[in-house]
Amino acid sequence: MKVLFAVSECGPFAKSGGLADVAGSLPKELKSLGTDVRVILPKYGTIADDFKADMKKIKEFTVPVGWRNQYCGIEELSYEGVTYYFVDNEYYFKREGFYGYYDDGERFAYFNRAVLEALAHLDFYPDVLHCHDWHTAMIPFLLRMEYYKRKGYGLIRTVFTIHNLQFQGIFPREALSDLLGLDWGAFNPEHLEFFGCINFMKGALVAADEITTVSPTYKQEIQTPVYGEKLDGLLKTREEDLVGILNGIDDKFYNPADDSLIYKTYTVNSLENKAVNKSEVQKFFGLPQKPNTPLMVMITRLTKQKGLDLVKCVLNDILHEDIQMVVLGTGDYAYEEYLRHAANSYPDKLKVHIGFSEGLAHKLYAAADLFLMPSLFEPCGLGQLIAMKYGAVPIVRETGGLNDTVQSWNEITNEGTGFSFKNFNAHDMLYTIRRALHFYHDPAWKTIVQKAMEKDNSWAQSAFKYNQLYAELISRSETHVF
Repeated sequence: MKVLFAVSECGPFAKSGGLADVAGSLPKELKSLGTDVRVILPKYGTIADDFKADMKKIKEFTVPVGWRNQYCGIEELSYEGVTYYFVDNEYYFKREGFYGYYDDGERFAYFNRAVLEALAHLDFYPDVLHCHDWHTAMIPFLLRMEYYKRKGYGLIRTVFTIHNLQFQGIFPREALSDLLGLDWGAFNPEHLEFFGCINFMKGALVAADEITTVSPTYKQEIQTPVYGEKLDGLLKTREEDLVGILNGIDDKFYNPADDSLIYKTYTVNSLENKAVNKSEVQKFFGLPQKPNTPLMVMITRLTKQKGLDLVKCVLNDILHEDIQMVVLGTGDYAYEEYLRHAANSYPDKLKVHIGFSEGLAHKLYAAADLFLMPSLFEPCGLGQLIAMKYGAVPIVRETGGLNDTVQSWNEITNEGTGFSFKNFNAHDMLYTIRRALHFYHDPAWKTIVQKAMEKDNSWAQSAFKYNQLYAELISRSETHVF
């Protein structure tokens, strides 16, 4: 079974968020199951020079982008047993960062066609093309609209994964011909038209053979007007082809027993060493070194989606408890400024680091007693999975993957891996934080930490489900018709 992942970012080469973690981890797990998985992504200018030095150019050709013909080089690199293909075009990809440019529509229209054109030039012909988020969403559409006519292309099956429905790739209608080279026949509600514009993600939702989301709860949520981002009606029509498969984490990279980025390694049987990490982080941030005061951490994008409005509403109440808090992240300027001001008001209780550091994130996971993630919505979430692995007990809102992965502590049955609340309400969150603080001083706390650390959040089960999905797709006599 041969599978080609098409992604806009992939760790460790190019990372801005959770998509890169998935694209970097899942193929390795699938490979261990015997599936020949390869990955294709843009060759960004920010990829480390060490990786670039090991890339080997294997092909070059031109790619149509509307009325243009643009250069495309394909470079190959083997890393940790997986083959990666890099689409080389310096005009589009030799820039700082990956997204947010005025010509993102053109850049990723090019990338979508480059992936499809590359199939004729590679020594690898996939049974399944697995595309991720809007940046690759036109691949299934173009395959069904045009490329199926080419020899062998009609046999390729497509899977499209929604990592975050909020970002859809919406562009003016002129992009249909100017960037995608399609005629106006595709500009209709059944295909790409979306409130007078065109929508890349919609292209995949109407054309892909199977659609997956990154958690079962998110699969259900996006079929409702509240979470459906105006695509809930279309998603309901594809319900039979919609599957929710939880993300996992790379439990070799995120492993407190063997993590060179933390102060002292530990296991579920040596939690006294976790206390060393807490003490060192308190020292690093200039917090009073109080071993019996719980340390609560947020490692997050500072955006509305991540529940920062709830935090703002009751932060003073939180900090009047016997608690210390550290926030690591970057995002909307208003949230950054609010947190800076709050940290100045509570110098012995709150510390804020605006920005992101992988090493500091690991140290905070290892130091934290509690991990706060009160998201407005959360397709899956990786932070709570990592936190549990490090024995940082999560406090989450019951949405998306947070609902699927964190079981709220039940003192009657002695079951649970964290604490949760249902409504997007600041005082519900505050009550849940206070409940967690109560149990922090209870003999049950050690049991909660142990259950969290022992929960299997690896990719093993999810990779098996993806493999089953691929095999079922390949066995079909016909592809999805739109």
